[in-house]
Amino acid sequence: MSHRILLIEDEAGLALTLGDRLAGEGYRVTHRADGRAGEQAALREGPFDAILLDLMLPAKSGFEVCRDLRAAGLDTPILMLTARDQLTDKVVGLKLGADDYLTKPFETAELLARLEALIRRYQRVPTTTTTTGTVQRFGDIEVDRRQVVIRKDGAVVALSARLYQLLLYFLDHPNELLTREHLLDTVWGFDAEVASRTVDVHLSWLRGKLETDPQRPRHFITVYGIGYKFIP
Repeated sequence: MSHRILLIEDEAGLALTLGDRLAGEGYRVTHRADGRAGEQAALREGPFDAILLDLMLPAKSGFEVCRDLRAAGLDTPILMLTARDQLTDKVVGLKLGADDYLTKPFETAELLARLEALIRRYQRVPTTTTTTGTVQRFGDIEVDRRQVVIRKDGAVVALSARLYQLLLYFLDHPNELLTREHLLDTVWGFDAEVASRTVDVHLSWLRGKLETDPQRPRHFITVYGIGYKFIP
């Protein structure tokens, strides 16, 4: 079955070019030209395998769309497309839940490679288990891999697909020193242009979701200048 892509882009020429190229690669493309219509399509016409989301959109910005889709519990991978090249814009997009960021102008081949990597990582669900079956626990956190549910003190915690994959990778590699580059390669599957910030921002968000005190983490530890370590 071909993958479904939601393209939210207001530049008619770019939307047509991308739509044709994606279709030529076997993707089924749904296009919306403004943020509000794109958000509604994501919530009501899915499921989609990935969303290509422009930042500067009429009706509702890409930042707002990304934020509200994640708040609604949608974990579809989001690749932001924008003419902006400021690091702060990229960091904001990642903090709001985007999985990657591509600055215009870009090569279509690079977009296709990143899109393929996003879909591949999103669909891969690790199946390793522990002595308690598919449930793993650390601190006040319970991770049920079979049900794909995370609980903190018994309350369900919503994670995006990328954060869930990052969490599972840490669970599978306890007490190991993991460099940013290694995490980017194994969890993201490619070298992002803001590699270290990509990992740092997602780790900060994961701490915010799971640590009792994100400023003084007990489980997701920074090894300064190198990377991170998960301490169960």
